[in-house]
Amino acid sequence: MNYHFSAYLYRLQYIQRWSLMRSTAPENVAQHSFQVALLAHMLCSVGNAHFERSLNADRAAVMALFHDASEVFTGDIATPVKHNNPRLLSSFRDMERVAAERLAAMIPPELSAVYTPLLQPQDSPPGSEDAGLLRYVKAADVLDAYLKCVWEVAAGNREFAAAKEQTATKLRILELPEMDYFLAHMAPGFEMSLDELSAGMSSEPGADSAD
Repeated sequence: MNYHFSAYLYRLQYIQRWSLMRSTAPENVAQHSFQVALLAHMLCSVGNAHFERSLNADRAAVMALFHDASEVFTGDIATPVKHNNPRLLSSFRDMERVAAERLAAMIPPELSAVYTPLLQPQDSPPGSEDAGLLRYVKAADVLDAYLKCVWEVAAGNREFAAAKEQTATKLRILELPEMDYFLAHMAPGFEMSLDELSAGMSSEPGADSAD
């Protein structure tokens, strides 16, 4: 018997994000999932290093890789559309659940216990590790959207100016110290050009100023 779970996940690269926005750089769901995984791992690692957490950063990264897997069937619906009213949002959540169930049916039975929870992390028991990490995955999801807006505005694309302010507000509401650390120490680089990033390396400890 053939199982098409992985083949469908590879097709996330064909699902475009920000479909209602004029972008300087198109982005697909596969890219977004990879970036959210990077950010979730970073936020958890910052929490462990600076805020005395005991977070499983590796598990958070894996959860992030699968957090939008159902969009291979539903597509990426723009935030202003699906949040337009509660009924529409509820219907979309039902669509996500059905899509996740369809994907789960494609997993080899002996692997179902591994992958099914990753498709529906919101069903994790309260107090479980996944339930605790889900907060960081969701935070990373919003952070990636914010960084996309930062990048677009820095490139001169005013189309994303309002979205940048809206997502910045969402990040502040999270009241997550790991997020505050990232925004203060890591986010500024996203507004720099490659030359500016490279120039900054010369002032790093251990850099050879003679070169």
